[in-house]
Amino acid sequence: MNIVDASCWLEFFTGSSVGDEVAPIIEDTKNLLVPSITIYEVFKKLFIELDEDKALFAIAHMKQGTVINLDTDGAIYAAKIGKEHKLPMADSIIYAVTQTYDAVLWTQDKHYRDLPSVHYFEKT
Repeated sequence: MNIVDASCWLEFFTGSSVGDEVAPIIEDTKNLLVPSITIYEVFKKLFIELDEDKALFAIAHMKQGTVINLDTDGAIYAAKIGKEHKLPMADSIIYAVTQTYDAVLWTQDKHYRDLPSVHYFEKT
């Protein structure tokens, strides 16, 4: 299973070289998990920088994967993960989903760089 964080989703939507690298991961929707917090992050960024229609179009693409909503158990686990790895809230939630589903996280976020199950891309 794979999780693509907001940084890589945005790279995918802009057609960058990192976006090209994660495209096969994103297109493999049967093995794609999408934490709902990632939908929030991508929608907000695109809504601010572009417009609502483009943001909604992107979210429709994201929803082709399996959306993982945050429930009580997930929130508690994310808080523990956040404390253990000193991660901010959204990153804690995303990494908790990664661990829960034994997935690989594809990211450009330096908070994850040295964590297990992470494929990190240096920002250019």
